[in-house]
Amino acid sequence: MDSTQRMKSGINLPVGMAQTSLHLETTFRAISKLTSPSKKTIYSDRFIPCRSSSRLDTFELIDKPSPGKEGGNEAYSRLLKAELFGAEFASVSPGGGQGGSPISPSKNMLRFKAEPSSPASPYSSILGHDSGISSEASTPPKPPRKVPKTPHKVLDAPSLQDDFYLNLVDWSLQNVLAVGLGTCVYLWTASTSKVTKLCDLGPDDSVCSVQWTREGSYLSIGTNLGEVQIWDGTQCKRVRTMGGHQTRTGVLAWSSRILSSGSRDRNILQHDLRVSSDFVSKLVGHRSEVCGLKWSHDDRELASGGNDNQLLVWNQHATQPVLKFTQHTAAVKAITWSPHQNGLLASGGGTADRCIRFWNTTNGNQLKSVDTGSQVCNLVWSKNVNEIVSTHGYSQNQIMVWKYPSMSKVATLTGHTMRVLYLATSPDGQTIVTGAGDETLRFWNIFPSMKAPAPMRDSGLWSLGRTHIR
Repeated sequence: MDSTQRMKSGINLPVGMAQTSLHLETTFRAISKLTSPSKKTIYSDRFIPCRSSSRLDTFELIDKPSPGKEGGNEAYSRLLKAELFGAEFASVSPGGGQGGSPISPSKNMLRFKAEPSSPASPYSSILGHDSGISSEASTPPKPPRKVPKTPHKVLDAPSLQDDFYLNLVDWSLQNVLAVGLGTCVYLWTASTSKVTKLCDLGPDDSVCSVQWTREGSYLSIGTNLGEVQIWDGTQCKRVRTMGGHQTRTGVLAWSSRILSSGSRDRNILQHDLRVSSDFVSKLVGHRSEVCGLKWSHDDRELASGGNDNQLLVWNQHATQPVLKFTQHTAAVKAITWSPHQNGLLASGGGTADRCIRFWNTTNGNQLKSVDTGSQVCNLVWSKNVNEIVSTHGYSQNQIMVWKYPSMSKVATLTGHTMRVLYLATSPDGQTIVTGAGDETLRFWNIFPSMKAPAPMRDSGLWSLGRTHIR
């Protein structure tokens, strides 16, 4: 058909397309007008759905334009022409030349692919279809360690004094518990529950402190008259008596070679059993009774607390403190060194202070302070895990386990009816014993073993029945 014929027909047809190709549609429209004159109906040659509500991209039915791909629009145009008008028509290039074979549809046609990532369903991890979350992230968090809320054993301890400044309970490496009751010291062997009376100081004296050597063979006893006695725990025999204090000796602390004693006379005496003299040096720095003493695990530093609200740190050879901490506002009895980090010290204050404070003795800085809400009577740092036990007085008389360094509470234990003044740890580090003015000793399994994280099982030794320590 030439240009003159196209102009006569009134239709601008593409090159090579005859007018007769439109005969079917024109005839159909003419028939429709005759059969239904009263209703105007518009027909279309194909149905085009609403793409916005279709998931064509899921099956890759639509190609995403690529800005870096040259000739993208031309290729789409040839493919469209091939589908509408036939392959021979699509082979004609826009410039009028003949091209190659028509472009075939994408090889990804009808190929299913994963949908774009969306917020995870709360049930996806259960059903196992959450492919967007790694296995590590989907692992549930480790549940907190469970600590038994009741003691495994209770011992009656008649005449256990309710005196904040005394230290009357200690547990040896040989698994023997020493308890000062009035004028006597009793030994309780944990493996057999056997109770042995070690000594009786007589009516004119009383026990104010007890402390085992690190090996657990010998026991030091501080008396109300200011003496320090050394006893052989196996033979139940007194080895030595040392003087030097003017009044009661309320606290004792052993290093590997030196025994330190603190007194109401405000002095700290250093005793060396290898020499004949009662003491080898005197440490003067407190202005009131010394009630807390602890050697560091490497024997390089001695920490002392007093009723003057001071916490002092001494080195091995100095007679004057190398550090003075005065932030506490009440007596400092509770002292413990970290077994996990050198130079890390914790201390607790009395009723007017109620705080546990942490110190770096290398640079003299305070690291942290936590208000516990009640009088801090004792502190012990676990050697098995990086956690701390604190015992308290008014108003709850509780025992608290803290995770360091976050100081989040692991457990709170109650049961004593008076302030918990005494605290000691078993040789394996899993059990603590607490004592109070309610004249009871309570054993709590709170720490895991160093090898097995599971809590220690109850055995025949830890029956729930109550027995007497004397």
